Amino acid sequence: MPRPADSPRSARPEYAGQYRLESVLGSGGMGVVHLATSASGLRLAVKVVHAEFAADPEFRARFRQEVTAARRVSGAFTAAVVDADPEAGRPWMATLFVDGPTLAQRTKRKPLDAAELNRLGAGLAEALRDIHRAGLVHRDLKPGNVLMAGDGPKVIDFGISRPYDSQLRTETGKLIGTPPFMAPEQFQRPREVGPEADVFAMGAVLVHAATGRGPFDSDSPYLVAYQVVHHEPDLSGVPEELVPLIARCLAKAPEDRPTTDELIAELRSAAYPTAEDTRAFIPAPRVPGEGGVPGRGHGWGLPAAGERADRGPGAAPGSADGSGPGREEATHRRVRIDVSAEDGRGRPSRPSPAPRASRTSRASASRGRLGPWSRRRRGAAAGGAAVLVAAVAAGAVLIGGYGDGDGGPGAGRRTAAGPGALPGAVPGWSVPLVPGGGMPACSAAGGAVYCAGPRLAAARLDRSDGTVRWKVPGSPSGDRVGGEQAPVLAGGLVHLVSADGRTLRALDPETGRERWSAPVPAGAGPVHAGRGRETVLLGTADGRVRALDSASGKRLWSRSVGGVGTVFTGSGTDGTVFAVTAAGDGATTEVRALDAVDGTERWRLRTAGQLTAIGATGGGGTGTGGTGTGAPGGAGGLYLLGSDLYGVTDAVVRIDLRTRAVRRLAPAAPVDQAQGAVDADGTVYLSGFSGDLTAVGTGPDGALAERWRLETLVSRVSRPVPAGAYVYLSTADGRVLAVTAKTGRTAGRTEVRGGDRTLPVPTLPAPVVGGGRVVAVTPEGSVFSVGSEPKGW
Repeated sequence: MPRPADSPRSARPEYAGQYRLESVLGSGGMGVVHLATSASGLRLAVKVVHAEFAADPEFRARFRQEVTAARRVSGAFTAAVVDADPEAGRPWMATLFVDGPTLAQRTKRKPLDAAELNRLGAGLAEALRDIHRAGLVHRDLKPGNVLMAGDGPKVIDFGISRPYDSQLRTETGKLIGTPPFMAPEQFQRPREVGPEADVFAMGAVLVHAATGRGPFDSDSPYLVAYQVVHHEPDLSGVPEELVPLIARCLAKAPEDRPTTDELIAELRSAAYPTAEDTRAFIPAPRVPGEGGVPGRGHGWGLPAAGERADRGPGAAPGSADGSGPGREEATHRRVRIDVSAEDGRGRPSRPSPAPRASRTSRASASRGRLGPWSRRRRGAAAGGAAVLVAAVAAGAVLIGGYGDGDGGPGAGRRTAAGPGALPGAVPGWSVPLVPGGGMPACSAAGGAVYCAGPRLAAARLDRSDGTVRWKVPGSPSGDRVGGEQAPVLAGGLVHLVSADGRTLRALDPETGRERWSAPVPAGAGPVHAGRGRETVLLGTADGRVRALDSASGKRLWSRSVGGVGTVFTGSGTDGTVFAVTAAGDGATTEVRALDAVDGTERWRLRTAGQLTAIGATGGGGTGTGGTGTGAPGGAGGLYLLGSDLYGVTDAVVRIDLRTRAVRRLAPAAPVDQAQGAVDADGTVYLSGFSGDLTAVGTGPDGALAERWRLETLVSRVSRPVPAGAYVYLSTADGRVLAVTAKTGRTAGRTEVRGGDRTLPVPTLPAPVVGGGRVVAVTPEGSVFSVGSEPKGW
């Protein structure tokens, strides 16, 4: 528990933790920033929360969130966090001291010239790239949050940043940010703010730096908000060469704004002109077996290490003249720019960027050059596409075994086991399933894998080799994506929800043809119960639930349960459904157990905290990893997570399904944006947004105890999947991590798949484990499989 703060705001604390506070650097709404010096001589800026706010749980949660966000971000253009204590009597955070004024102070003296503006823009773009790669949106980039250091700008103050795929939402009526630097969507759709809003803010900051005013200027914040949404920006006074780029940053539609990588390429070349293209001076990792020659190249359209960039069309890889293999020399290269050509302003002209390959061509390149066999398969795929069009027009779904270049029906590309794989290791496979990219979500049953994704309603693949047995196209604008939206086999049929969330469809698992469908009420989501998921429930947020027979779609029963905010969770053994309803103030939660067959209430209880269920074991439910007793003593349990209003999990709760006894454990470290799973033995695994993984075990008497905690060093991970000796997780860049379930040690991780593409999805699809295989997905829209034994990955 935090220690009470007893000092008034006017009383300056002498210490923050071990750091003696020196002079005051500045003061803001939440606290005061002091200069301090560490024992090793580092100069630090220590932010200490005002005393009257230290006793406010909401302010503490916000400060804890700021510390968590700042720690996630590391880079040359952000201030590094050295130490922090959000639970102190006066919470504090120490960052490296940046000796320089804020951009607001600097601009008051004199606006920046064109060269300074280019350097500022290049630094801000890189800072935003690092922030977004950490899965965050700053949401309050402004001149006061930019420090002008000698080695470049530093972005500070993460007090209102949020994960861009967070389920946390801005409260109704509250706008987060500073109006002159807020994007239109922050006023119109504050629940949908993404990284593009920071790009808009950067454009406004650059205008302010160049002119001393914003692109939308008024004494009234209400008029500023109206101008941001409806008027064009005032770019008068901005250097002419930067006007087009800044205008793109200030586009009304988020999708029309440039990415941070595009901004870096554009601004860095202008800020640091050279006869060499600095954009290409980036070491590229080698991926064995890709790029056309085993062990050479990287499959990104660039030369392999040791290959000259200007080799002729007939040259062999690795040689300068095509005469034979060359030796490996460098892991990066510079591209010369023709300094004889100028751009009209006396500067060397930049080379035209190479045309960006389509995802399909990149996938083909990664498999090597096309040979006659590949060309024959491509021709077969083209012919098959015509058959597919005819089949869809006739209302049927194609079943076949040909073509794989576009993710159509056919066998997946098989891959060899890793170099350190054990004898007899399971060969992997990879299938490009979603043309145009987008992360699918999958489940498995028996020898089949069922997937859905953007523009793909459903598909069935063979688990053994990735052969696509059938595909059902989705809406062209369908945006289904997320770990909990995979099709599932229930009652012998494949159940899936349409991309718009309005229809539950049941498909024949052999043909993909629809057997029945049912409307889904607004806000409802399907929950399955029973060992074979014989019952499907459609429960709404106001507590109304309708139960259908999974095989026929016939209505079994309907009733109101719990009231507003009720969330339903199904079990997989005796057909129990749990209805969990948190009170409006978050102080208590009511839990009810219902019979899935007829809706009869079996029991109910109320306990402290704002809780959400993650799974059950033993009688009344099974864990994620299979059936089991849920504790060595033999009693099953329902497991829930307790969280604060910011989504930080601070408690694991177990309800004994026989005695109704409630056990509670506070993890040693709260878990931000936790996703949970329960193994058959009652072990709870929690994955946090920042990549931490925590294991909480159940003792013989039902008591909970933390077993281990691991920092995976991955910024975003999926829900954990315990299976046997390992716990598996997916990452945003298409990797799979395996951690030993007993000791919490990293056992293996697969290679990055999908290049540098990442997607802001609500939840990352979790891997599917079974049959000696792990099946996972990539941001590029592929589904792949590796052996479940991580040695040799």
